[in-house]
Amino acid sequence: MHPFRKPLVAAAAAALSLAACGPQEPTSTPAPAVIEDARTPAQREAERTPYELDAAFAKASAEFGVPASLLKAIAYTETRFEMVKGEVEFEGMPAAYGLMALRGANVAEAARLAGVSEEAVRTQPEANIRGAAALLSAYADKLGVQRAELGAWAPAVVELSGITHADAQANYVHAEVYGVLRKGVVASTPEGHVAVSLMPEAGVQAQFTSPRVSAMSADYAPAIWRPSPNYNARPAGTDVSMIIIHTCEGSYSSCWSWLVNSASGVSAHYVVNESGSEISQLVTEANRGWHIGASYDCNLNGGVMCGANGQSVNNFSVGIEHGGFASQTSFPAGQIDASAKLSCDITKGQGIVRDSYHIVAHGRLQPATRTDPGPNWPWSTYISKIQSYCGTTTTGLIVDSNNANNDTSKGYIELTGASWVSSSNVGGFYGSGYYASSTAAVSEPATFYFYLPAAATKTVDAWWTSATDRSTTTPFVIWNAAGTKLATVSMNQQINGGRWNTLGTYNFSAGWNKVQVSRWTTSGAQVIADAIQVR
Repeated sequence: MHPFRKPLVAAAAAALSLAACGPQEPTSTPAPAVIEDARTPAQREAERTPYELDAAFAKASAEFGVPASLLKAIAYTETRFEMVKGEVEFEGMPAAYGLMALRGANVAEAARLAGVSEEAVRTQPEANIRGAAALLSAYADKLGVQRAELGAWAPAVVELSGITHADAQANYVHAEVYGVLRKGVVASTPEGHVAVSLMPEAGVQAQFTSPRVSAMSADYAPAIWRPSPNYNARPAGTDVSMIIIHTCEGSYSSCWSWLVNSASGVSAHYVVNESGSEISQLVTEANRGWHIGASYDCNLNGGVMCGANGQSVNNFSVGIEHGGFASQTSFPAGQIDASAKLSCDITKGQGIVRDSYHIVAHGRLQPATRTDPGPNWPWSTYISKIQSYCGTTTTGLIVDSNNANNDTSKGYIELTGASWVSSSNVGGFYGSGYYASSTAAVSEPATFYFYLPAAATKTVDAWWTSATDRSTTTPFVIWNAAGTKLATVSMNQQINGGRWNTLGTYNFSAGWNKVQVSRWTTSGAQVIADAIQVR
């Protein structure tokens, strides 16, 4: 088996040492978990990866005369060592591919220089790394780079990035790529083996113009003000009532630099970097950013705000872009935390409701052409953090049907049998979708587990999407941690979709209690497992 494509098991995600990890995409190269390098140089030297990522970088380095450490720093900056399959987020910016996030004409040129096909550059890790190394080598020749000096490669790094904005170029090389070189980084496989190790180059400095000192945002004090010309006034009398969550489909600096380019014709109000250490504001919240190309349809959003149907979503929303990709398997905890603080501030200033119908995925409202922020954006964690920072909390523990949205130390979903199908076809779902299955006289439930540290009396609610093919007698089976069945509640899922429906109040024991959505009811219908709330 190819060393880059070692398969993941679903349970591995829970064992990762990262703070935020989601289920792995089955069709993509398993992404290593990125951790800060706390080992001594001797420990680093002694440890070797069995999965050849280090060897692949070393091979490309030797073949094309490019520092392996520089290739690793670029890969980390761009993709956190994930084999991404990018999507188009902004018209005029082609999708990015692979560990090195190669895009557009760079894919074809990398393939030519490395002597491989364009498809190989897009989909094969070694070819992607070799292609990037070949491009960097060609840029070094063109620019007369002194190859022995790591800092002298900065102009070639900028060429590879495709960034044209001078301040963004400087930020990209100084703070991002060369910042990674100075700090060092280690990436581990889900099994805990080192996949990539980059030893710190503490004194290295990019030989490139320093970034200018920027003004700070008037709307959100921690943000840097980097104004975009791509905006206009909101329609008179329009209240800001929604936040749209996006991913850039690229790195932070390349993202905000494109959005402040008048030729791009697009913008966002804010961009959050991958670590959460920096946020840029590009458009004031009072003005209309150009971040979503869709007219509002409340049927896509749980029947909420139907009075806005037909309006451009830009009229009444604030857009937040995030450095990264919709295809990535998890999002850095620092980025989620910084974004949650920002969203809290926006909701306070604009009076926006703090729920998943007013803080919404770009892909939910523009499903024909966008999927961001992707299936592994941790919605439950994110909304809970926003509420916590704003001094409000959810009324209880929510367990979603997507474990990427759950704190699995407190709650998770487990499916029995092969008939449960993930879907988002019917609007009004909680989080990022739901599971559906046909009714049958079989014991193959969808089980929501929730942990209680002590015995307690709790009320349980369930969320589902409604449609005419739903069962009118969906069984919800309530169990305590001791394995005692407390109740079976029959619910009509043809009605009351897109809201919490109370199943009852029960005396639960300490430990892992559960609520099961059973398939064992009248045939010819569908049962839905979307989310539960324990309060």
